[in-house]
Parts: sequence; C-alpha cells; structure tokens
Amino acid sequence: MSTAGDPRGVTLGITLGDPRGIGPEIVGKALRDSRVEALGAFWQVIGPSGTGVPVDVDLGPWQPSGDAQADLATGGRLAGLAVERATAMAQRGTIDGMVTAPLDKAALKAGGYDYPGHTEMLAALTGVPTTMMLASDRLRVVLATTHIALRDVPVSLTAAAIRQAAQATEAGLRADLGIPVPRIVLCALNPHAGDHGRFGDEDDTLLAPLARELGLHGPLPADTVFVRALRGEFDAVIAPYHDVGMTAIKVASFGSAVNITLGLPFVRTSPDHGTAIDIAGQGVASAESLIQAMTTAVGLVRRRHTTAG
Repeated sequence: MSTAGDPRGVTLGITLGDPRGIGPEIVGKALRDSRVEALGAFWQVIGPSGTGVPVDVDLGPWQPSGDAQADLATGGRLAGLAVERATAMAQRGTIDGMVTAPLDKAALKAGGYDYPGHTEMLAALTGVPTTMMLASDRLRVVLATTHIALRDVPVSLTAAAIRQAAQATEAGLRADLGIPVPRIVLCALNPHAGDHGRFGDEDDTLLAPLARELGLHGPLPADTVFVRALRGEFDAVIAPYHDVGMTAIKVASFGSAVNITLGLPFVRTSPDHGTAIDIAGQGVASAESLIQAMTTAVGLVRRRHTTAG
C-alpha cells in the first residue's frame, strides 16, 4: 500500500460525510486533537469546500440553498461522491483505507446513490461481499442482515448470509485483531431461541445446524448472549438482524464503539452515530467516536502492514 506523505507508514482518507450534519465539525475537531496527532498518520480529507474544514480532495463547493429538498439531494450527492473517491483512492493504493463521517440514508438516495448505507455501497463499489461489525473494548457485534424491514428478516436470514457473516468475522478477528482461535456465537432469532419450536423453528432448523457446521457457539437467546459476551465468554456475537445487535452494542458502548467493514481489501471504519443534523453548526458535537474510529483504523492498517511484511 502507498504511504504517500507519511514516512511512518499510514495514509488514510477521511470523508466529511453529509455536509448538512456534524461530519465536518467532528472531523475538524478530531484532526486538531492531540490523540489523533499522536497516532502519527497522514490524513487525506475528502469532501466539499465551504464546510470550514480544509480539504485535500475537493469535491466542489457546499453552500446551503435554503431549499430543504434541494439541500437534501446535494448533501447526499456530495457524501456519496466522497465515498466513491475514497474507494477509488484505496483501490489504487493512494491511501491505505478510509474513515467515514456519517451520511444520511434518505439524502444519499436523493443524491443518486440508492444504497441503504456505507456497507452496502462499499460492497457495490468494490465488487466484494461486506459485513458490518460494531466493536468496542467490551463487545463485538456482527450483523448477518443489515438495513431491511423487520418483517423481511426471516426471508433474508439465509444460510448464505450467516456463512458470509461467520467467515468474515473469523477472518477479521484472526487477521485484523490478532485473535488466533476466535470464539464466535450466534444470537438466536426468536425469543428463548424458539423454545424447541414453540416461538418459531428457525433457530432449530437453520441456525443450530449452521453453528455446528461452522464451529460456532449457539444459537443463544438474545437476552443472555450479549451478557455472556460482555463477561468475556465470546470474542464476537453474530446478530440475526440490525436492531438486536445495534441496541446491544450501543447500550454497552455508545460513543466508543466503532463500525468496521469486514471483507474489504482495505480498512474502513466509522463512528457509531449518525449525522445529528439537529445539532449541526452549534459547535457542541462530540468527536469521541470519530477519534476512536480513527485510532482503530490506524491500528488495523499497521497490523496489516506488519502481517504483510
């Protein structure tokens, strides 16, 4: 990978996200933070000019028009363009990976990018399957399905989806986090893991056989599996759907968890929160989760460099 501009070996892109949100503010705060400076990495800021943050890759000017719908589309277009540009740079080796500030899913679609979020967009741009992991020093959660309606989960929670999540989790824990024998557990889909079919049979007919096939623990009920993981019994929990996994990680580690995209040929992390448009421009947004995402990204890149020799 390229280390252009950085004699110490880590060059990362950082996108500003939706310019209507807190992305530019927290990026500016993070880049001035002594903890980020101490990481010794070189940062390429990717986003529109006019946000108050000096950019290295200028995607054009950002100037609110006062028309909410027009600004929604413009914000989404600029956020999507930043991800496209960062991905292209990472694929060329100009940067070792990216840290992405939050984007707004409705704005992203209005701006011409019909993806539910970063994870799915990166899969489309790179042509590889991706998996979402939320990680903190207390808990790691991987989502077998992501941004879909709850009613669609039983159909989307296929053997292929679980296998992909399990294989990506094991590879990520081994290669990126240095856990030689990962302890991975499946979170059950139904209450009490279905209670022998009384509350649904997916845990008995789908999840349990896959757990045996893939060498996983579980499926264990959602109301206990995360507690056991927090106590150190497991290195990661594979959650069957978005909210059961996201609720657990955010209750345990809100503000310090990091979104890591597994499966990519480069590193990608992001903070564990959204655009917070309601407080944008007030100067009160916390950069703590972004700083953690930047710290994690640098560590992951350095580990990959060391492993690659």
